[in-house]
Amino acid sequence: MAVRKNILKLAKKISGSVAMLVKLDENAPEYKVLNCVVTDEMAEVALALELRKPLPLETIAKRCGKTLEETKKQMDLLTEAGVVIFHSENGVDVFELPVFVPGVMEKMMNNRAQCEKHPEIPAVFEEYARLRGELLSPKLPVGASPMRVIPIQSAIDGDSHSVPYEQVATILNKSTRFAVADCSCRTSRRLLGQGCGHLEKDMCLQLNAGAEYCIRTGRAREITREEAFEIVRKAEENGLMHSVPNIDGGETYAICNCCGCGCYAVRNAAYYNAPDMVRSNYVAQTDSEKCVACGQCVENCPVNALKLGQKLCEGTKPAKMESPRNHVWTKEHWNVNYRENREDVTEEGTAPCKTACPAHIAVQGYIKLAAQGRYRDALELIKKENPFPAVCGRICPRNCESACTRGGLDEPVAVDEIKKFIADQELKDEHRFVPVKAHDYGKPIAVIGAGPAGLSCAYYLAVDGYNVTVFEKEKTLGGMLTMGIPAFRLEREIVNAEIDILRELGVVFRTGVEVGKDVTLDELRGQGFEAFYIAIGAQGGRKLGLANEDAQGVVAGVDFLRAVSQGHSMDLSGKVVVVGGGNVAIDVARTAIREKVDTVEMYCLESREEMPALEEEIAEAEAESIPVHNGWGPKELLVENGHIKGIVFMRCISVYDENRRFAPQYDPNETITVDADWVLLSIGQEIQWGGLLDGSAVEFGRGRTAVADPLTYQTAQKDIFVGGDCCTGPKFAIDAIAAGKQGAISIHRFVWEGVSMTAGRDRRIYKEFNKAAADLESFDRMPRQRPLRKKVETDSFSDDRCTFTEEQMKRETERCLGCGAVQLNQEMCIGCGQCTTKCKFDAIHLVKKYHVEYNTFEGIPLKLTPNMIKRVGKIAVRSVKDAVTGNE
Repeated sequence: MAVRKNILKLAKKISGSVAMLVKLDENAPEYKVLNCVVTDEMAEVALALELRKPLPLETIAKRCGKTLEETKKQMDLLTEAGVVIFHSENGVDVFELPVFVPGVMEKMMNNRAQCEKHPEIPAVFEEYARLRGELLSPKLPVGASPMRVIPIQSAIDGDSHSVPYEQVATILNKSTRFAVADCSCRTSRRLLGQGCGHLEKDMCLQLNAGAEYCIRTGRAREITREEAFEIVRKAEENGLMHSVPNIDGGETYAICNCCGCGCYAVRNAAYYNAPDMVRSNYVAQTDSEKCVACGQCVENCPVNALKLGQKLCEGTKPAKMESPRNHVWTKEHWNVNYRENREDVTEEGTAPCKTACPAHIAVQGYIKLAAQGRYRDALELIKKENPFPAVCGRICPRNCESACTRGGLDEPVAVDEIKKFIADQELKDEHRFVPVKAHDYGKPIAVIGAGPAGLSCAYYLAVDGYNVTVFEKEKTLGGMLTMGIPAFRLEREIVNAEIDILRELGVVFRTGVEVGKDVTLDELRGQGFEAFYIAIGAQGGRKLGLANEDAQGVVAGVDFLRAVSQGHSMDLSGKVVVVGGGNVAIDVARTAIREKVDTVEMYCLESREEMPALEEEIAEAEAESIPVHNGWGPKELLVENGHIKGIVFMRCISVYDENRRFAPQYDPNETITVDADWVLLSIGQEIQWGGLLDGSAVEFGRGRTAVADPLTYQTAQKDIFVGGDCCTGPKFAIDAIAAGKQGAISIHRFVWEGVSMTAGRDRRIYKEFNKAAADLESFDRMPRQRPLRKKVETDSFSDDRCTFTEEQMKRETERCLGCGAVQLNQEMCIGCGQCTTKCKFDAIHLVKKYHVEYNTFEGIPLKLTPNMIKRVGKIAVRSVKDAVTGNE
């Protein structure tokens, strides 16, 4: 198609001085975005306007030689399209051409119907921002970009060096008209299928003349000043930052609430590794002595300038980032995949406790908060990753303690006991923490299974603002927490207290409903549910595969635990043999002994060292006179008159092969026969799908686990996500809880059209530092605190473990070495201040590094040219230095 000359002329006119730096032709995004909506008649009128200089309609009509009526008609089309903007002066509308960004591109994006009709508009907006960012990012000095970050107000409050145009509150207080519009960058991303999970609705503020134009053209809704402040507050609370147009000096007609993974302006910092283009006058500064490596600043930094590191080992600091100020900037310096390769941890690693925890809870953070008596804050920090700290404080495998650096000095910190103390404070009204909902999305989501994974997913979806219904086939909530773990390890009121928080968040529970039997997934889809999280656990007991396994007195351990938890006694008597060596087997044996049988004995394949059960749980079983016989595998079940009478075991020589895979080897010549009145099998669990997934595309893997993407937990049936034991096979509650949160993140992304499942997503890849290199000589040896024990009857189902006293808790928190700390790449920091709002320890602040006034569009060339000359000189000096260093 032939080039439309007037469209090309209009593109050059709108580009202003930038047109001198680029080749504008029919392939340029500036041309393409106009070509799809601007007619020849519209172009004639538009060319009569001035760039950034408002003119009344009569003047425009004279310039283009058309009647007032025809000029008005074309002007209405241009303003509706977003190519021309207007405002009223003394009751008369005046019109002008805005620049492409910030201006035409955003205004065209804010016309939803237009973007749906012309999908090239969002594509061209992305292309323009990327190509012109490539052109300008290495060349512009601080403060010269068309868009610029301004700090979050609270980050600079009290700073005597701040000026009015850097203060959000000052900008809003001096404005007279307000409107809120959808974010144009995020709209573009979503329409391209690249959405990041930060949604565009009611996100960016338009002020004064900008508000008038957007309100009158239907691009935004009018709001009050108070509503504008509330939108800013909520944006900051949800991890967003602010940027403003930087083409009118200190005057601001818009405040964008941006995310690092969606905003095209901030992209210039991350994609091109050129933060000068958008940075504010401020940079962050950390205090490593106060930092406790909770990671909240790291997770909320829009440009990944912060990472978790360590402070006990001597190590090389990260190399100073090369800068476009003094280097020839080529593609090899870029970070094109910045939305996919975000890192939370430095190369040298970080605190082992946070690394080892499957949910990566901020262990150091909540320990420090507890030490300060800030129990509610500690709860809030824990619940960012784990909604059930009281539960986990009683049953967690304590990976954090196994990895604790303190273990190399004396004994690990009693992390779980501290967490248990904090969580138990929630039973007191003054410390109760019910999170504020971040949004009010309202979309209905179904969670199937009320175990730890399902409840965790429901919690985080509810916090995000979804209408969640949990379907549970049993009458009792909690899954294995209530039906698989005995009350002497996890009292029911503890589980119920934490589930009650979900009710307060609006989660609806439908118990006694088996999905796949009482109602199908298709029927639930018909009821409006937009996505499903399936977390039914592995609730069935595995069989041995031996004859007589169906004899009376042979029972799956998990069925036995479920019956006892529901008050249905199996009337065990005589001698009970428990087969298995895991934590569930220990629970089965300890529950059986409370049924007042004569004796309970355990037999397992593994040696004592290889037993999957935790050492402390084995010790508790033995303390209750339950002997554990290691290295024996079942060979034959002996039955008389249909009832079990004994079991033959053969010697197990080895359980694992050279690759540590489960592959038991037996010596069939060495056997023993054990009398038994009951045999409780606890050799593993299986998933009982029933008819739940009938007709779905979900695929199954080893052990009939549902196959899902390891990051997103999405199955081949796109609206079905899975987590917990039915996905991974039997694991611990904390693993299921971590999976539940990730499932909630994925479902949030799935239910919105055009949102990527991975773009901008934190992959949470953690690495612990080299503990062997840690310098621990300066630390005192301090004895680990031990919880007291209550006196209970030997056959009681009450938990005899006490919670730490406050004094014990305080002493134990003093034992934490605080081995993690945040590292800041100040060169990459753009000075948004988001990190300071998330830090509860006063360990990070903004300091004013630059004193550059805000720019005008016309002033860009005046700053660009001398900076380019200065840059050429710096590059030459750097090249000489690099050559000398290389020769040496």
